Amino acid sequence: MKQGLSLRVSQHLALTPQLQQSIRLLQLSTLELSQEVEQMLGDNPFLELSIDEAPREEFGVAQADAPVPEADREFEHAQEFTAAGPEGERSAGTGDVDAAPAPDSGPSDWEGDGSTELVPDDGEWGGEAPARRNNAAGDDGEVDATELARSQESLPAHLHRQALALRLCEEDRAALRFLIESLNDDGYLEDSLESLAAGLAGDDPQQQEELVHRFTVALGLLHHLDPAGVGARSLAECLTLQLKAVANGSADSPCHTALAICRQPIELLARRDVKRLAQLTGEGEERIKAAIALIARLEPKPGRRFVDVERNIVVPDVLVTKVGRGGQFRFRVQLNPDVMPRLRVHDVYAGALKAHKGEGHQALQQRLQEARWFIKNIQQRFDTILRVSNAIVERQKNFFVHGELAMRPLVLREIADELGLHESTISRVTTAKYMATPFGTFELKYFFGSALGTETGGNASSTAVRALIKQFVASEDAKKPLSDSQISDMLKEQGIECARRTVAKYREALRIAPANLRKAL
Repeated sequence: MKQGLSLRVSQHLALTPQLQQSIRLLQLSTLELSQEVEQMLGDNPFLELSIDEAPREEFGVAQADAPVPEADREFEHAQEFTAAGPEGERSAGTGDVDAAPAPDSGPSDWEGDGSTELVPDDGEWGGEAPARRNNAAGDDGEVDATELARSQESLPAHLHRQALALRLCEEDRAALRFLIESLNDDGYLEDSLESLAAGLAGDDPQQQEELVHRFTVALGLLHHLDPAGVGARSLAECLTLQLKAVANGSADSPCHTALAICRQPIELLARRDVKRLAQLTGEGEERIKAAIALIARLEPKPGRRFVDVERNIVVPDVLVTKVGRGGQFRFRVQLNPDVMPRLRVHDVYAGALKAHKGEGHQALQQRLQEARWFIKNIQQRFDTILRVSNAIVERQKNFFVHGELAMRPLVLREIADELGLHESTISRVTTAKYMATPFGTFELKYFFGSALGTETGGNASSTAVRALIKQFVASEDAKKPLSDSQISDMLKEQGIECARRTVAKYREALRIAPANLRKAL
């Protein structure tokens, strides 16, 4: 074998730390980004929050000319769409909204390769780009939604407050307190009394037997507390406790029949098997139907109204508002200033590092560069979200005029090709990012849907088809609900080719029960 030297030219993609941080920040949600900013503020001394009000150009489009009037700045990041004609004369699916850019919007900072440029504010060091941040310390008169959610009374606190009115000995009070703390979020006692006693008593059988007795007494007291049905071990027991709370003692009342139904296998009640239940309980079918209707009004999860609603709070990243008067109106797309952190490079520390070059200068210089890159990557994150949101509003402009029935098919590839980005970038942007619209707040992924063929050769969005199915079910006769086959035929009459299995899949996604369970007895 002969040895030799050769020269080859090749290209490879290297993910620098700055690029990795940019990708990671792009896929973070609003809450995760806030936590990331707090952590970076604690770790990097060159990074600080900007207390003063930041100019618009410090976060977003760079202004090279004379200052823009305040009245015109609000349209700087806006993409506007104009619709002609009176608003009341529009009908669904007409698609008469023409897209037009805002007259005051400047040139974009972004090129096809995804590069961005910051305006240096501190000379050589640059990178000082304060952004808007959530006003955590708001005015005293303002009430934060998170604080309202936290102020809601929990189920254990509600039960403990009622237990204070009971005259119990110390042992029974402790047993009742232990059972209350053992309930799940739905108000059910998942563990048996024997297992709870075994966990406390260990291998002592005498103490375990005494604990089971205490827990049995405490469970009886728990069943009489509000809400009715709390402390049940099963759904049947939960319904039985609620029926006993509303029963008037008459043997001919629907509660008596409903109690008899709850003693039967719960699967028969779920299937509404009236004939089988009538045979097992010895009651007539009409009484069985009346009892099932009574059971349907009960609460299967007694602790539902006490569940902490803080987890359901959604802060939108993008705001879409309708502006204009009369027949002329526009949709303004802008970032939510409450979720944009206002960051900047610490002037004092940066100036001291520039003037004095001593021991540790290289490490401090690296931390300063990290702060500058962090500010730039956050700016890049919000700019990308705004660009994608503008493209979504332009593509789905009929939705913002007529609602979800006018939604058009849209895939990630269309937005990626239009903006010159990769599909994975669009996927990261649309995950856990929300847009506030005139019809509600939606995740950005909501505006993407697959296409279904139509008789005219066009395409219909799966989101619009699901909205149409929901509309059909809402207007159906409760005594004769529509089957999946009938809904499929109705869609074909609208010119949409949708198989029965596809209808069933969309119906389950909408959490709509099948026809036999929607039928009114």
